[in-house]
Amino acid sequence: MTDAETLADLRTGADYQFGAGAGAALFPPDETHTVRRSSGGRPRQVLVGDVDDTPGSAAGERLVSYGTDGRFTLGVAGGRRLRSAFGAPRHRVVVGEESEPFVREGKNAFAKFVTEADDGIRPGDEVLVVDDGDALFAVGRAELSGPEIAAFDTGPAVSVRNGAGPADDDGQ
Repeated sequence: MTDAETLADLRTGADYQFGAGAGAALFPPDETHTVRRSSGGRPRQVLVGDVDDTPGSAAGERLVSYGTDGRFTLGVAGGRRLRSAFGAPRHRVVVGEESEPFVREGKNAFAKFVTEADDGIRPGDEVLVVDDGDALFAVGRAELSGPEIAAFDTGPAVSVRNGAGPADDDGQ
C-alpha cells in the first residue's frame, strides 16, 4: 500500500475518531507527509513533510501516532491542526493560568484547575488542553468524561502526553 493510499485510509479513521473534517485538517491532500511504518508495514506515525530517515537527519513534526487499537494519539502539531479545524469547546479541556507552566512541560492536568470541558469528551478520548484564550498547552488522554472533568475537584483530568513547550511571543 502506498503512502497516498495509507493517508486516504487514515483520513477516514481521523474523521471517525474526531469528527467530520478532522482527516483533511490533520492530513491535507495537498501537503507532503511521511508515514513511518512498523516492521510489518502497518502505519505507526505520520509526520509533516518529507523526512530523511538517515541517522542524524532532522525529523518533521509528529502529527499523530497510530495505535494497534486503530486509534490516533495526537502530537502537538496534530493538536494545533484540530484546534484550528474545530471551534471551542470541541475536544478541549480549559485550565486556569496557574497550571499553565506545568501542563506546557508535559505534566498532567488536574481536575482542580479545569474551568471548562467539552461535554462530549469520554474517558480515553484524545483532547487538547487549552486556556480561556484557546492557546494550546498540551495534548493528552482524558481520564474522565467532560462533565466529570468540570465537576470534580480532585484527581487527574488529562494524562498529558506532550506539552506544547514554552509560550511563543504570540501566546501559543
